[in-house]
Amino acid sequence: MVYKRFFLIVHVFFILFFGLVYSANLSAQASAAYPLQVKYSNIMMYKAHTNEKVIALSFDDGPDTRFTPLILDILNKYDVKATFFLLGTRVHTYPDITKRIVSEGHAVGNHTYWHPNLSDTDVQKMIWEIERNDQEISSIIGFKSNLFRAPYGALTEEQVRQLGVMGYRGIGWSVDSEDWKSLTANEIMQKVLTAVHPGAIILMHSAGHWTQDLTGTVNALNELIPHLKEKGYRFVTISELWSIEHPHKREIFK
Repeated sequence: MVYKRFFLIVHVFFILFFGLVYSANLSAQASAAYPLQVKYSNIMMYKAHTNEKVIALSFDDGPDTRFTPLILDILNKYDVKATFFLLGTRVHTYPDITKRIVSEGHAVGNHTYWHPNLSDTDVQKMIWEIERNDQEISSIIGFKSNLFRAPYGALTEEQVRQLGVMGYRGIGWSVDSEDWKSLTANEIMQKVLTAVHPGAIILMHSAGHWTQDLTGTVNALNELIPHLKEKGYRFVTISELWSIEHPHKREIFK
């Protein structure tokens, strides 16, 4: 009886010990995966830390007249609000689509004017790209956004600190659909469903180079949205997700 009790105590100890080690490893992995969010939590967000089944769809590189309207149609069909990170050159070219994004209740973010790799440039270049795009967006919709996503997600720490000085919130992602590769709908769905989690920011595209075919994105959304809803997920904008990540900080988003 004494031996059984001893082995039971040892068994429980090992479960608790290895459970703590496993949790610590998961925490370390999360920190390693999103080091900028860990170090600059008031500026950067790649995901929200929550058990609530909320997710944010985000679309880069738009607007255009090929795929953005089709994506907006599907979002309307399922009453889902998303976040569109807009390029200044395309906002200038397609003002009506830009207005439609906002009028249908979606959030917008700044995605630079020319889409450079900012990590290959200096802070002043980043400031110019952001402010030039701000001017373009404001001239069309009457306000600017304080959400910013760097092309390719590439930022130096100095640039991150400058974003904070400028009052921006740098947004990354935790689920990459890789739809820019012109993947099929099934391939995109597999990548998203394999990686989706509570608090996820899902990266997709609503426009691209003329050689890129985003038909797979459009078709995948038509299946992904109802499927994820059936799984209990609720779709929110990145502004709403930021508020979940920072529940005690009141901020105004556009």
